Parts: sequence; C-alpha cells; structure tokens
Amino acid sequence: MNPTATPMDAATAAAMQAMTANDNMNFLQRAFVEGGFVMYIIALIGIIAVFLIVERSMKFKAQAIDKKEFTDQIFRMVVSGDLRQAMAFCDSRPAPLSNTVKAGLVQAQAKRPDEEVQVAMDASVMREMPKVEGWTSFLAVFGNIAVLAGLLGTIIGMIGSFRAVSAADPATKAQKLSEGIAHALNCTAFGLLVALISIVSYGLFQHHIQKTENEVVETSMSLLNLVVANRDKIKD
Repeated sequence: MNPTATPMDAATAAAMQAMTANDNMNFLQRAFVEGGFVMYIIALIGIIAVFLIVERSMKFKAQAIDKKEFTDQIFRMVVSGDLRQAMAFCDSRPAPLSNTVKAGLVQAQAKRPDEEVQVAMDASVMREMPKVEGWTSFLAVFGNIAVLAGLLGTIIGMIGSFRAVSAADPATKAQKLSEGIAHALNCTAFGLLVALISIVSYGLFQHHIQKTENEVVETSMSLLNLVVANRDKIKD
C-alpha cells in the first residue's frame, strides 16, 4: 500500500470498484433480458446441469477410498485366513470397491468354488457402477441442448431483427437491427457457456468413473487369485 495514500483516495478506489461490480452485474442482467425467452430455457438447463455437477461431486467424495490402504488391509486379512474380519472392514468403508470385494469374500467364506466367487464380484460390479455413474450422461445431453437452444435464440433474434428493420422507418432501422443482433449473440454466448461447463464436467466425471471401474475390476481379480492361493487358511 502507498504510505502517502489518503483516506479520500481509499474511499475513491472502493467506490470505483463498487461501480465496476455494478456495471458487470447490470451487463449480465441486460444481456439476459435482451436474449428473450430462449434465455430462460438456457438458464433452466444451466441450473439443472449445475445441480448434477454438485450432486455427482458430493457423491464421488463420499465414495472416495484409498485403494492402496484398503487392499493392503484386506489382502493381509485374507492371507491370514480371517475373512470375517475382512468383511467387517469392508462394511466400515462402504464404497463400490469395498462392496465388490465383500461380495467375493462372502462366497469364499462359504467355501464356494472359485467360479462362484468371481461371478459374485462381477455381479457386484454391475450393481455398483450404475450408482457411480448416476445421471452423469445427462450432462452431455444438456450440453448439446444448450448449444441448440442458443442457436434457436440466434435464429429467432435474426428473424426478428430483419422483420423489425423491414417495417421500421429509416431513423430507427439501425436501432432495431442492433437489438436483434444483440438478442442473437446473447443467446449464442450463454448457450455456449452452459454447454462448455456441462461437457467439460462430463469429461472429468467420465474419467473418474472409468478409473473407479478399473480399480474395482483389478482388485477383484487380485482378490480371487489371493483367495485361490490361500483357501487352506480360511477360518470358519
């Protein structure tokens, strides 16, 4: 901070910052109003997309589990033959990975054949992965719809602009044309913004989902091999 600055200078700077924030807010409000009714469609799509993004983010956080720590603990219990303790450990950390591992441990504890242990874990993967995916695929759908809605608003704005210009007197033609173009460009901009947020989030979530599925499948295969090698140590 400048040591020679006066309280008046600080007050002036604060006032200018407040005016800039108000100008930005007024610009967004004006752009939304100028976009016409299509902007409300885009806004609705954006709200739903943000809701899905927040919901999936919270769900992924709740399902997060340290794979290395979990598998180290489980494999140590399997090697010692204490499958009941391993199942209790899975229950203490509910997640797609732990639920799938438990499904295999239940069959191994019941002395079922290796094929049934594998089938139980495969069936668990099929149950768990839809829970991980949730409504993530709709983010891609909403991204495409937002682009199409923006295009629709653009076309409506241009049609209205040309109609207004054709019916207006020479003094107001320029104003009518600028209003129609503003309508079109605002819809395009907001539609692309919603689409960008939706599609980027969809890509990130798909990466997380694929990573989770790979970890579950890899761990289930390792567990089956470990159970096969240590069946004689399983305690009743």
